[in-house]
Amino acid sequence: MGKKSKKEKKGRGAEKTAAKVEKKVSKRSRKEEEDLEALIAHFQALDARKTRIVETPCSPPSPRLNASLSAHPEKEELILFGGEYFNGQKTFVYNELYVYNIRKDAWTKVEIPNPPPRRCAHQAVVVPQGGGQLWIFGGEFASPDGEHFYHYRDLWVLHLATRTWEQVRDYIYYNDLYAFNLDAFTWSRLSPSGTGPTPRSGCQMTVTAQGSIVIYGGYSKQRVRKDVDRGTQHSDMFLLKAEEGREGRWAWTRVNPSGAKPTPRSGFSVAVAPNHQTLLFGGVCDDEEDESLEGHFLSDLHFYDPVRNRWFAGQLKGPKVEKRRRRRGRRGEPGDSSKQELRGTRAQEPLQVARELVAEDGTVATIQQGLAARGPAGQPESDDSDDGPSEAAVPAVEPSARSSAMLAVKHGRLYLYGGMFEAGDRQVTLSDLYCLDLHKMEEWTVLVEMDPESQEWLEETDSEEDSDEVKGAEGGGESEEDEDSGEEAREQRPSAAPGEPFADSLPRTEQ
Repeated sequence: MGKKSKKEKKGRGAEKTAAKVEKKVSKRSRKEEEDLEALIAHFQALDARKTRIVETPCSPPSPRLNASLSAHPEKEELILFGGEYFNGQKTFVYNELYVYNIRKDAWTKVEIPNPPPRRCAHQAVVVPQGGGQLWIFGGEFASPDGEHFYHYRDLWVLHLATRTWEQVRDYIYYNDLYAFNLDAFTWSRLSPSGTGPTPRSGCQMTVTAQGSIVIYGGYSKQRVRKDVDRGTQHSDMFLLKAEEGREGRWAWTRVNPSGAKPTPRSGFSVAVAPNHQTLLFGGVCDDEEDESLEGHFLSDLHFYDPVRNRWFAGQLKGPKVEKRRRRRGRRGEPGDSSKQELRGTRAQEPLQVARELVAEDGTVATIQQGLAARGPAGQPESDDSDDGPSEAAVPAVEPSARSSAMLAVKHGRLYLYGGMFEAGDRQVTLSDLYCLDLHKMEEWTVLVEMDPESQEWLEETDSEEDSDEVKGAEGGGESEEDEDSGEEAREQRPSAAPGEPFADSLPRTEQ
């Protein structure tokens, strides 16, 4: 055997190095998952101490996003579960259960033994079986530092009549399509014909009156060149429909609706309107460059009619004003507009109000709040007064632009709760509650107010930065492992990241 050349030795050395790195990364990933599992187990041990049902009247829940808000199938109630909150330094994940009584305008915190582990970004659906059931599937748990994530694949049901949680089963999750039988408590895998949606996250699913399923939007990334990924905000739509005469067989169809289509976005919220139309609200549209990501948050409302295969913009008519004769005399002095601007949703404001939110790093974000129009867009007000022009209507304030809000519809009324928007490096998590009568489409009603400027935001402390500098000096800088884990954490936005569309005439957050 002859001596190995330097080139051969170098090649073998590179293989060994790659193998070592792969082993090290795999070991680190296992360690991180074990740490998260231990933390989840700790919280479950605390929950296990609860042995009885406790219902406590309370103030509105704290700010959060990626929770679930569901309408009770029989009672005048909304059910809020889980969610997350980030204050700049620490991530909080919840498994709290709140019930909102619509008629009494009152919140109740319900503590039930053996609840699901803390989570956010889960899926929830309410069904009328057995006196009402709230089903919870999957979701995500984040470490307090927000750098490590655990993804659930478990299934839970809350029996609303008996106030009891039950874990149904756990199974291996694939990127496929499954159906769950509510009578037999079994899963079945579907293999639809046709071409379905490409792999993605953050898409939304709704059901039509005919029993078909609509899949809309989402987000995905692809490599455009070495070390550079490009995100795609999908705005395509697919229909999953049962094949006639073939029980248990489904087919994918791509649909291209007409009308006023939403612009591409992610993090939007959906609900089903009384007329079986799909309702879409808000979201975020990312302006992505090679080394920067800027989000434009939206507050527009859209309806999709599956029968006509058409999108409609959700235009508000504005509140009705009693018409009367114009009175002679001196008009009242104008109010203090600066105070009105600070109060936000607490006062009636002009057609569009701009507010500046200053982050700790000095970044100034302009938040524009859109107000209900006094008549259908593009149409003048009707001139049917008896003795002259009517007094000008003062439009009500709409929800501010946001993503990852929670929506629910009950008795023809749309309820919108919470969500988030970003101002520079600051993330503002909301806890306000709005209501809109979908039959009248006149104006939003504010049920719970919140001033975003009052929310605490904690920046990284100097001691943490100093310790990093010392570590870098002693160890020769940040390791490749730390860079990789940090990059992974930055890629995962603390909510259902991606997004889609908005109309140019509607307000948005400028950053």
